[in-house]
Parts: sequence; C-alpha cells; structure tokens
Amino acid sequence: MIPMKTDPPTRRHRTPVTLAAALGALAVLATGCASGSADPVAATPPPVPPVTAELTEENVNAWLDGLVPTELARTEIPGASISVVHDGELLTARGYGYADTGVDGEEPVPVDPEETLFRVGSVSKVFTATAAMQLVERGEIDLDTDIDEYLDFPQPKNFDEPITMRHLLTHTPGFEESIEGAILAEGAETDLAQRLSTDPPEQIYPPGEVPSYSNHGNSLAGLIVEQVSGVPFDEYVRSEVLEPLGMDSSSFAQPLPDDLRERLAGAYEVTGGPAQPFETVAEAPAGAFTASATDMARFMLAHMPQEGEGEILEPATLEQMHAPALDEDVLGPMAGGPRMTLGLFEEDRNGHRILGHGGDTQHFHTEMQFLPEARSGIFVTLNGSGNADMASHLLRMDIVDGFYDRYFPAEEGSVEDASVEDTAAEHAALAEGSYISSRQMESNFLATLNVLGQTRVQDLGDGTILVSPGPETFVPTVYEEIEPWVWRQVDGHSVITMRPDEDGQSVEAIGFASAFALLPVDGERQQSVALPIMAAAVLILVVTVLSWPIGALLRRWAGKPGRGREGRLARVLTRVGVGSTVVALSSWVSVVMVIMEFQTVPTLVLRSIQALQLLGVLAILPAAWSLFQDLRRRAGWKYVVGGALVLIALLIVQWFAVTFGLLFPSVSY
Repeated sequence: MIPMKTDPPTRRHRTPVTLAAALGALAVLATGCASGSADPVAATPPPVPPVTAELTEENVNAWLDGLVPTELARTEIPGASISVVHDGELLTARGYGYADTGVDGEEPVPVDPEETLFRVGSVSKVFTATAAMQLVERGEIDLDTDIDEYLDFPQPKNFDEPITMRHLLTHTPGFEESIEGAILAEGAETDLAQRLSTDPPEQIYPPGEVPSYSNHGNSLAGLIVEQVSGVPFDEYVRSEVLEPLGMDSSSFAQPLPDDLRERLAGAYEVTGGPAQPFETVAEAPAGAFTASATDMARFMLAHMPQEGEGEILEPATLEQMHAPALDEDVLGPMAGGPRMTLGLFEEDRNGHRILGHGGDTQHFHTEMQFLPEARSGIFVTLNGSGNADMASHLLRMDIVDGFYDRYFPAEEGSVEDASVEDTAAEHAALAEGSYISSRQMESNFLATLNVLGQTRVQDLGDGTILVSPGPETFVPTVYEEIEPWVWRQVDGHSVITMRPDEDGQSVEAIGFASAFALLPVDGERQQSVALPIMAAAVLILVVTVLSWPIGALLRRWAGKPGRGREGRLARVLTRVGVGSTVVALSSWVSVVMVIMEFQTVPTLVLRSIQALQLLGVLAILPAAWSLFQDLRRRAGWKYVVGGALVLIALLIVQWFAVTFGLLFPSVSY
C-alpha cells in the first residue's frame, strides 16, 4: 500500500526507503554540501544450491524453524507469521518472535499464527479484485465498460479512451502517483467516495498502455463494488468473501472491531522502540486489510479450489481472474514477460507459474504467493522494518523464494538458457539510456523526485545489458535476452521486457514485475546532466550568501568602503532573489521530509515556498542588469565573475524549478 514502492516497494512496490534515499540526494542538492553514505542495505545471505525436499508438514516446519528465528534475530524484526497450504488444506502455520515485545514493561507476547493479526498492506487489493470479480460473475459489472457507468461522479480524464474495470485491476488506468493523506492518524474518519472524488491524481498515460501501479485505481474498483452493490465496501467483503470462507479473524474495518483490536500485533519502526499507533489507510480497498496467517491460508485455498468447486467464485471466474488480462495488442513485446491478471501479479520461478501480491504499510510487510496448478502457496508477514534498508523485503522474499527453490525446483530443461544472439546486440544498443519509473508524480512539485530515482541501462557490448539498479533486485544487475525483447537476469530469476517504438529505433518502455514500467528520459532531464549542474548552481548560491556577511566583516576590519550607491537597487534585488532561492530550496527539502512521514503540508506553506522560488525567478533581471553595469563600468574581474556566476546559477535553479515542478500550479500531491 505504501505509495511510491516495491512499491517497486516490495518486489512489487517501492518502499519509503527508496524515497528516503532520494530525499538525501535532494538535501545535498539544496545545501551544496557533501552527504554521508546511504544507510546500508541488509546483506542478502549467500545463495545456496536448491535442495529438493518433500512438501510435508514435518519438513516445512523443520525448514522454517531452522531459518526464520535466525533471520529475525539478524534483521532485528520483532515477529513473523507464516502459513503454507498444499493440495486443498492448511499444511502448517507457524509464529515466530513477538507480537508485543514488552518494551513498555508488559509481558512479551509471542506471535500465534491463528490468534495474532497483522496488517497486510497491498495484499488487500486481491480482496478488492475478488469482490469486483464476484460482481462481474453476476453480470453487474462489465470489465470493459467505462467506469463512469458505475460511479456517481465523473472521473476526470486527459485522454479520449474510457477507463474500465480491467484497467483498474491491471494497474493501467494511467494515473500518476498520489500520496497526500494516504496514511492518517489512529481514529481518523475516512470517506472513500469523498477521498476519491476530491482532487484526484492526474491521468498522465492513455488507459491500457503503460503499467503503473496505482492505489487510487484499485480503490476506485473498491468504490465501484460499494456503489454497484449498495453496501459499504468493508461490509460487502465481510459478508460475501470473509464469512463464506470462515475468515472470522479478518477485517477491512478501521478501527478494528473490539473483538479483533486486542489481537493486532504491535508495529515497530525502530528496533527496541515502542509499538507505533494504528495506521488508518485513507483508501481502504488498496491497503487496510487485517488478518491472521491462518485466515490468509483460507483465502489462498479459495483461489485454488478442488476441480469443479468454488466457495466465493465459480471455477470459470477464477480461471478468468488468474489469466493474464492484457495481451500483445495492448502491451506489445512486453506481453512476453510477467503480466497482471485481474488483481494478481504473475511470476515465473523455476519454470513454475506463480500468482501473488506483496504489501507494505509503514511498519508491516507481507507477501502472499501461490501456484494454482500445484495448489500450493505461502503467506509471510512481518511486524517491523528491521535494522537496515530493505531488511524486511529481503527477509520475506528469502523465505518465499526459498520455499519455491526447496519444494518446486526447476525441472531439467524447463528453463531456457540460450540468449537470442541475433537480436541481443541490436536490442541492447537500442535500450541504452536513462529511465524513470512509470509510477511517478508529474503534475506537482514532487516531480522533482523523478530526477533522483532514475535507472541506467548500459549496453555491455556482448549482447547483455547492465541495469542499475535492477528493478527487482535493487542492485546493478546483468540481463541477457532469452527471446526478442525479453530479458532474464543472468544467474537469477528476474525478467524484464521491452517495447520498441513504432519505428523500432528506440525503446519506449521497459516492463517489470507485471504492474511497473521504466520510461526513457532524454536530454537535460537525465540525472547525469541535471544533478551536476544543479549541484554546482546551488553551491554557487550558498557560497554567495555566506560571502555577504564575511565580506562585510573583512571590509570593516580592513577599513575599506563598500561599493558605491550606483547600481545598489539592482544588487539589493539580486540578493533578495538569491537568498529567497536558497531558503526555498531548503524549505522544499523540509517539505519532502514531512511528506515522506505521511504528514500533511498546508497549501499555504507550499504556496509561500513557491513565492520565495518565484522571487528567485524575478531576480534574474536585476542580476543581469547588475552584471551589465559592472561590465560597462569595468568594475573589476571579481565583481564581473561573481555577478556572472550568480546570474548563471539563478538561471539554472529556476530552469530546474520549472522543469521539475517546483513552480507548477498544482500543489496537490
């Protein structure tokens, strides 16, 4: 659920860690000072050869018991709850560590997989999709009808094509990211219809063309369920999904019902710190679900029923929901890799097709995956982020991937090893360049983050490419082409796909993890161009501001007079603009820090910062006039060089402000 993830944040989303790293870069940019190194990424345990084992309760328990407690201690994550299903039944459910660590003086409470509840973040979206498919099954919703037919308010659109339920469930409605008010304080009231109809995010892509993970889009699907059924969303899910499955330890309600509230695991931000308050998710269908591990096992089993049976969806509907929902006519060659189904991510591991979803709140981190053909699945959830960047993500994926490597290893000859040598070199050359995530903000000041979080694709000259960072690995990763436009991680499992433009002369999108894409960045918007010149400009302005009082003190100490009255007004206006620009940039950094903590920044504050930024724009004219006057009067090289540097710095900073959204009219984020 966390905005801007694997979210990605998990393998499927980009986490707050990613934005924190971007924020650090922005702080450097605003102050012109060198920064310290980034927080360390949790070390991934060295790979071990997969061990084929029999999928039995005894074997799984022994494997988990030998792995999870050690990893919780290493990452300093308080607790984990895990369930495994196979062949139509719960195989095992295990709890590790603590639901309540006892740091408040109370007795520590161990995790119980049946009793302890966890927030599952974006795994909630699978329940939303399931509810929507029930109404599709009943003929009350058509997947390819304009959603305006189902909503009681018109959906703003920037393209002629209609937005449909298929688009919402496959993360292709084209919305930009939106995070304002995504996480609210404990006890805050939420109104789904009001939230989604008031100041919605801009539609920045034609629907159906660009995978771009969207909480807003999924929440619209939930609202459609509510408005078509005539029942509040959480009540609909309770009566039509949870009760038929016997999931009596689960709920979308915020706050939780009294009988469930005391069973919720504490959420821990800092190792050894206190439990954090309940997170109220503003767009509940996208991330508000709470459940136990054993209840989640019941849900996985409902998606893998016995042949001919179906508790919450008919077999034909489940088959439709589990099939790739976008074809080559829509995605082009990107259809050759993992694709979204109607609400689930598709993945291939060891030659086996896996469906699932990850999820994150600020403090809970979850993964659910299952193999429909084998009728097996695993659910893992954690109640802390751990002691390093990505610690929770790496731990849960180590468990899930270890499950598949141990019990569903690759069959001999099932994985294609040869690259397509006749196209690899050509396609690698076309792919080289800089890219940004399709899950971005484009219409407001947070578009500035687009220059910080870019991905670089490098042609290695041997038909392989280096992607830095790898979109699912988060570290520089080498890929080889295994079929035209489809690339697989060398000695790994990650798959990316490419879609060329109509002329086949460049790559217009790189798809990964079903619901995400990388889009090319050209010219001055590239990080390698924009950041160095911006850093130099900010450094000039900061040094200039510091030089004013230092210069005045030195002149007074030496008994030298200041500059004459001629041109004083232009110099004063220039100084006002320079000072305003430095204050504005440092204020933007503070604003982003607040926003990344999911706190709301008042519009008046944002407009005031924009006003300061605008003073810097206006200062360009007096700065140019002052330089002209110094040249005309031959005022001396230090004044001319200093004035020229200030003018150039102001021009660069204001170009950056305009190009990357700091002066955009919209301050909705």
